[in-house]
Amino acid sequence: MRRTILLFTVMAAALLVGGGVALAEIGTDVNNPKVGSKSAMHITDLGTLGGKASEAFGVNDLGQVVGTSRTESGESHAFLWKRGKMTDLGTLGGGIQCAAAYGINDLGQVVGYCTSESGEAPAFLWEDGKMTALGSLGGDFSVAYDINNRGQVVGSSATESGEVHPVLWEDGKITDLGTLPDTSEDARINQNHAYGINDLGQVVGDTWTRGTVLHAFLWEDGSMTDLGFLGGGFQSEAYGINDLGQVVGRSNTSSGEFVQAFLWEDGSMTDLGTLGSGLSEAYSISDLGQVVGASFTESFESRAFLWEDGKMTDLGTFFGGDFSRASAINNHDQVVGSSTTKKGKTHAALWSR
Repeated sequence: MRRTILLFTVMAAALLVGGGVALAEIGTDVNNPKVGSKSAMHITDLGTLGGKASEAFGVNDLGQVVGTSRTESGESHAFLWKRGKMTDLGTLGGGIQCAAAYGINDLGQVVGYCTSESGEAPAFLWEDGKMTALGSLGGDFSVAYDINNRGQVVGSSATESGEVHPVLWEDGKITDLGTLPDTSEDARINQNHAYGINDLGQVVGDTWTRGTVLHAFLWEDGSMTDLGFLGGGFQSEAYGINDLGQVVGRSNTSSGEFVQAFLWEDGSMTDLGTLGSGLSEAYSISDLGQVVGASFTESFESRAFLWEDGKMTDLGTFFGGDFSRASAINNHDQVVGSSTTKKGKTHAALWSR
């Protein structure tokens, strides 16, 4: 549902759609740090709902994981994984199938989006086994990306005129967060998104401005702030924020040739570097300042990374796999995302110490 199809998302989506799923292959890649080192991570295959592939997008501090999985019939269903078991979150009824879960809070509330043959695609909130549609700004689709421990949900929604705006759902009400100033009519038809929210109600995402320039933003108390760039001047996107107000995402560099992961705090944006190439993206940050995302290596393979204490570490893949990405991290050294297996299938992954 994201307007900007990320480099790593394109690769993951292609893998998610293709091929059959082998039996669970659990292991670590030779590129993982040595066991016993500070950054040592063990990788676990979370399996599927019986189908061809899966991917994890969110994890809470209880270690509960959400994402999307193919079923035996080939459909994409939202899942909740806990205590070693993956559960299908079901549907909204009326032929509306919930395809992906993106966020989960510490109360076990889950958000994501659904699809239907009629074209209706509502955002959902799942709690205590019940699925509820969150509504839209009048358009035919909405998607929820994140939920905090206060039950505030953020995402995107189409308006009656077809524009797509970042939104906040709270107490049954949807609020249009608007766009940054100097937004032209042409820019408004592009999709604008809210991807992350912390427990203080601070929201991050991206929005288009005049001249089709994409800006990362921080929204709080009704005001939207432009977070700037790493020097490229025409593209930045914010995906995650912790309770300290630290923001992560991606931005063009000063050369304008590459996008790289950034950490923004106190008005300043820092380049987090890469695993060897000129491309990286940061998706999530813990309250300890640990950042996860994906980066291309020198050999141009996409790998999940953990950045902490100023250093970016390759988290590796399932044994024999050649692709991975990390989507989220909690405050207990647990990272989720996806990796290819030895047989080339994409499975939801959990890295932990």
